[in-house]
Amino acid sequence: MNANERRHSGPAVLNRVLGYMLHYYKYLFVAVIGCILVSAVCTVVGATFPQTLIDDYIEPMLSSGSRDFSGLANDIKRLACIMGAGVIASFGYNRIMVNVSQGTLRHLRDDLFHKMESLPIKYFDTHAHGDIMSVYTNDVDTLRQLLSQSIPQLINSGFTMVATLITMIIMSPALTVVSVLAAVAMFTVTKNFSRLSGKYFVKQQRDLGEVDGFIEEMLDGQKVVKVFCHEEAAKADFHKVNEALRQSANMANRYSNLLMPINMNIGWLSYTLVAIVGAILAINDNMAGVTLGTVITFVGLHKSFTNPIAQVSMQINFVVTAAAGAQRVFDLMDQTPETDEGYVELVDAKEDAEGQMHEASERTNVWAWKHPHKADGTVTYTKLQGSVVFEDVDFGYDEGKLVLHDISLWAKPGQKIAFVGA
Repeated sequence: MNANERRHSGPAVLNRVLGYMLHYYKYLFVAVIGCILVSAVCTVVGATFPQTLIDDYIEPMLSSGSRDFSGLANDIKRLACIMGAGVIASFGYNRIMVNVSQGTLRHLRDDLFHKMESLPIKYFDTHAHGDIMSVYTNDVDTLRQLLSQSIPQLINSGFTMVATLITMIIMSPALTVVSVLAAVAMFTVTKNFSRLSGKYFVKQQRDLGEVDGFIEEMLDGQKVVKVFCHEEAAKADFHKVNEALRQSANMANRYSNLLMPINMNIGWLSYTLVAIVGAILAINDNMAGVTLGTVITFVGLHKSFTNPIAQVSMQINFVVTAAAGAQRVFDLMDQTPETDEGYVELVDAKEDAEGQMHEASERTNVWAWKHPHKADGTVTYTKLQGSVVFEDVDFGYDEGKLVLHDISLWAKPGQKIAFVGA
């Protein structure tokens, strides 16, 4: 893979989106990560409470006949405080990400527009206007879901998995092996299906832009279509681009929609396996230090460990679509701006008593061409007359494909001349 391909690959594009967001909202995003970390820790702590409940309270009470619930009440209060903190943290980072995502998209649209204003006319002549509009609407909108939900979900899933894995290792290394094997299987499935669907999501965004461009072109030229009885040909052309969009969207969603059910089934299968292995260890006189409370708590932790993978797989559609949309956005932003090498400019002017033109600092409604001569450093002013002369002019939108060749014409003041393409 060469440097240009790496720059336009999915991970590189997503890293660029993240860097773009951090450029404007670095400190808010740090706050988001802090809230996500608090939420993940609170979730894991809550998942370990069944072990405390069973091993420290239920079993001792059943064996001793005690009715003292004071210790349990205190633990429940602490758990309620922890879970409350988790809820507040979760609410906080979701609210912050709404502002971050919408603000980032606003900056992105502003930068897109400023970049577009600097592009040469050639770009607009070689790209359908509807396709360019699709970048502002469809492609930018794909980043909304990525920034507001997918990125926080991915970070939350990562923190939750790490915290849960550490807790599971402490509780039972033997049962942890089963959970890790299930996670590896789910990661493998997610990676392969994402690779298959990714190229089709890229094509889907490209085809969507072509459909928008075709519709915009037909709407602008509707009168021409009617005059030349081009309706049936336009319908046939639209059917082609519409069918291409259907096929790419079908293939993209075919693979991505299979991902979630497969991962869920792997998760439930491993959940059952963990319960069986844990029960065997607990029945055999607490083999490997596994108690009834450990088994009940561990199956809950196992779900906390594998659920993030399933949740990530649900976000794959949005992530891959966003990568495809972001690639089109940055393709436009990376276009080479028009280079202005001209040095003759039109200025306000006034005529002195000797009939010579000079630049005026105020509005005079008299215009002159200001021509600095680089050879001797002098400046001359030529009054604007409206006379245009073309001598031996070649013109083309693309290099090597001339539209006009060796054209000469003269337009007198007040005269209108138009080129009509066929």
